[in-house]
Amino acid sequence: MNGNGVIEANDLTWEQTVEKSTIPVIVMFYTPTCPHCRTMEPYFREFSGEFAGKVVFARINLAESAWIGERYGVMSTPTFKFFCGGKPVQDLVGAVYPAILKKRIEEVLVHGKECAEKSTEIDYEISGYA
Repeated sequence: MNGNGVIEANDLTWEQTVEKSTIPVIVMFYTPTCPHCRTMEPYFREFSGEFAGKVVFARINLAESAWIGERYGVMSTPTFKFFCGGKPVQDLVGAVYPAILKKRIEEVLVHGKECAEKSTEIDYEISGYA
């Protein structure tokens, strides 16, 4: 974790950071060359302080961890995915208004667990070969 409360996740830390978290997690999928990612970064860090202890904030660099992005269907950056109980429950794509991002975080805090409990398990076999 860096000093701003945002965890830099990767292939090795993904399971522990996101899938086994006991509290909701918001993940910012980004690439270093993405200009919209740089636009959203300060807001993401600001919200990590505001919601500290209630939500885990993590980033994952798709240039280094492409498989995680493929696993969750990330098609562009930035993508913000919200996880509850280890399951993806919502997402936002692109440089959205910071107020919208904050509202989604608040909604996940209220409804995320309920949504995760009612969702079905995801089959992560992406190779297509049986």
